[in-house]
Amino acid sequence: MRFAEFQSGAELEFGSYEVSEEEILDFARRFDPQPFHLDRAAAAGSHWGGLIASGFHTCGIAMRLVATHVLAGSESMGSPGIEQLKWLQPVRPGDALRMRVQFIETTHSASGRTGVLRWRWLLVNQRAQEVLDLVVTSLFDLRKRPGGRSA
Repeated sequence: MRFAEFQSGAELEFGSYEVSEEEILDFARRFDPQPFHLDRAAAAGSHWGGLIASGFHTCGIAMRLVATHVLAGSESMGSPGIEQLKWLQPVRPGDALRMRVQFIETTHSASGRTGVLRWRWLLVNQRAQEVLDLVVTSLFDLRKRPGGRSA
């Protein structure tokens, strides 16, 4: 989507991503080696009652869905940060996740060369439970390229 298509107050729902046990284990081995992410037996005896994905793995899945379904073909130039991040429910092997985004506010920089989008990402599982809730600001390059096209 192009920056001009984002409308404050609008919502989109998209994507489907099934989380595999092997993916959870692989991410945990590489980045978050806590027992409830990494070891089936330890996870079963934990507070979580079974294997769960790292919260940062869940964030990566959300980013993939947004990059594929919203940011592809846009003028995206990254983000200065996340305002809010909440892991609301654990993500488990076999969960099928979809994304719902809400466009909170669109503005332009003082120069008019950068579009600023403040938006909320809600990742939802197959039981309609929200598993991730974050509010992020994204920046978009609106400078004109030769030929009059936006970047």
